Amino acid sequence: MTKLRVAHSIKDEEFTSQKQTSKRLTVGSFWMSALSVATAISALGVSQVACAELTWGDEESYQQEGNYQQNYQQDRSIDSFMAAAIAADRGDVGALYNYEQIMSGGLFAMYPTYWRMNLDLNSQSSAAVSQFVRQYPDTVMAEKLVADFAETKAGSNDYASVRQVANLITNADASERCAIALGFNNGGDTMRAMAAKSDVWLTTKKQPALCEQLAMEMNNNALISNQDRAARLKRMLRVGKTGDIMALSSRLGTPIAYSALSEIQLNLSSFFSRFGREPASQTNQYLYLYAIGRVADKSYREAALQLDFDIKQDNQRAVKLLNDETRRYAYRIIGVKRMNHNTDDGFNAEAVDWFRNSLDDDFNFEEAEDYAMAAIRFGRWDDVVEAISKMDGEIQKDGQWQYWLARAYEQSSNSSKRNTAKKMYQNLAKNNDYYGLMAKDRIGQRFDASRLGGSNLPNVSTADRARVMQDANFARAFALYNSDANRAYANREWNWAVKQARDNRDDNLIIAAARQAYDMGWLDRAIYAVDNTDRVDSLALSHPMPHQSAVVRYSESAGIDPAWAYGIMRQESRFVSSARSNVGASGLMQVMPDTAKYIARNLGETYSASRANSGDTNIRYGTWYMGDILGKLNYQPVLATAGYNAGPNNAKRWQPVYGSLAADQYVESIAFPETRNYVKHVMENATIYSSLLGRSQPISQRMGTIPAAF
Repeated sequence: MTKLRVAHSIKDEEFTSQKQTSKRLTVGSFWMSALSVATAISALGVSQVACAELTWGDEESYQQEGNYQQNYQQDRSIDSFMAAAIAADRGDVGALYNYEQIMSGGLFAMYPTYWRMNLDLNSQSSAAVSQFVRQYPDTVMAEKLVADFAETKAGSNDYASVRQVANLITNADASERCAIALGFNNGGDTMRAMAAKSDVWLTTKKQPALCEQLAMEMNNNALISNQDRAARLKRMLRVGKTGDIMALSSRLGTPIAYSALSEIQLNLSSFFSRFGREPASQTNQYLYLYAIGRVADKSYREAALQLDFDIKQDNQRAVKLLNDETRRYAYRIIGVKRMNHNTDDGFNAEAVDWFRNSLDDDFNFEEAEDYAMAAIRFGRWDDVVEAISKMDGEIQKDGQWQYWLARAYEQSSNSSKRNTAKKMYQNLAKNNDYYGLMAKDRIGQRFDASRLGGSNLPNVSTADRARVMQDANFARAFALYNSDANRAYANREWNWAVKQARDNRDDNLIIAAARQAYDMGWLDRAIYAVDNTDRVDSLALSHPMPHQSAVVRYSESAGIDPAWAYGIMRQESRFVSSARSNVGASGLMQVMPDTAKYIARNLGETYSASRANSGDTNIRYGTWYMGDILGKLNYQPVLATAGYNAGPNNAKRWQPVYGSLAADQYVESIAFPETRNYVKHVMENATIYSSLLGRSQPISQRMGTIPAAF
């Protein structure tokens, strides 16, 4: 399965589900909260909640064996947590001070203090924040407070405060890393500031505001060379970022005035008309790239014609006005812009030609990735090798690019390269992610779920199960899950608990916690736990099959593969029935309201939002719609998967115009990054589920070939 590192945004990960029904524990003939029972037993001097049967509606019951440490006073803590959360929402500082006293020493003791300090984070001192971290070490809320504090202080230019807490941040996301780097960049520690250079310096994609600021300020960092500045300047000329252009060109000793950029913007044709009469200066090289970039913003076709014309004219001059570097990067500008128009204009090999015309040793990752994807689309294997060679060495080692490098070598007439390709496939095939499964097929291996336990749940010792509830991070996560608190709190605590256990290389704790979450029906966190470890493999936990009879029955009725339905469901909702997306999709299959109305109409039913979102109906609607899309898209599952995510019309637009295309080439060149990754994950999921369901189908066979558009 895919092994993902814990995301940098672990502190803030919020699943799309809203509050769910409170889970209750039944003991004898009356109902009490799980935590109340634990407290009551603790008060009686019993140290363990033993063999208390938990039931989740029609889910299977299981035996919870745990040991919340007695000094946590769980019942009062969770009740106080809920009340303190309400006080925080209304900004009641006085009430939060009171809850700090009430909850002192409890499982959730840090929360009221966090909420109080977070109400006006900018007014807090670095000393107060540091004290909070020392008081609640290794907790997610300590990490969140100090990281948020650093961002806030960086945003208000209080860099001294940022530096004072920087060493306390252990799991920074992109914006937080930039806040820390800004602190050091403005405090004389230029070396530590440079740690974020690779993330921000050459990128032209949208970044957090602090990263944009850092990239701008790095221009004055003593460790930034003029070669660095020239490389960034070219990218800023491509995208037309005026402030950066002026600052960088000034430091390079070739200042570009705002008026010169404005004049080009106002009258592009006038600039190109007079360019041939201008001297061959470095400033004019930069202005030419800026002008080509602005033409490309309007039309990459017009920019290509302009560049070809100018090069022909220039070649007739005794003294060239366009040097080789300018010519190459002008082609790069057009190549990148062409790739940005694939969805609207379709794919064209001219993008590969433009990138090849731009070959030098100065590609950023975005440019190299665009080049690689264009070359992959058209099977230009020499260009695939060239493009990957332009990526950072560490990026080249990623499974994605190792797979495509092997694919390129495999086409070579050189037997040594073909042998290298086989070795690369063998190495990739050790993994069971998308590229690992694809590599298995290339060398004749088969995925076998039984080698990873199949559908058998892992055995967990009594000691390890008890350790889960003795771990404060997991204890908080389970307590929050069993309460009416916003699910984001439980998810955040869970993700942090997994990270801590992973960092401690405590695989048994992760397995035990994931098993307990699975038994409770908290499937999305069981999946998260296994997916975010390097050494834990348990398909029963990472690829559960809830509602199996309904999924199989409705899939067969819709004429689709149940493994594919599970692949979609796992990717869409992680089996959270109450999941809601920010665009309105809902339920296990994440069906959009308009789509649900369309389905109901075709099934001869009256649309009901509540019914459409319910587990059974949502599965029935989702599988019917999968079958509907499949029929409209040549019965091609890759196209249908792309269509489920991005709409059938987009899936059609990405088909080849003539002939057929290998499915992996189609997937890798999908124009929407979200859909591209979605299709890979669904195909990976479906391949694994097919083995679990006893209907094993290799991923390459499943994906098939993409026909020409019709």
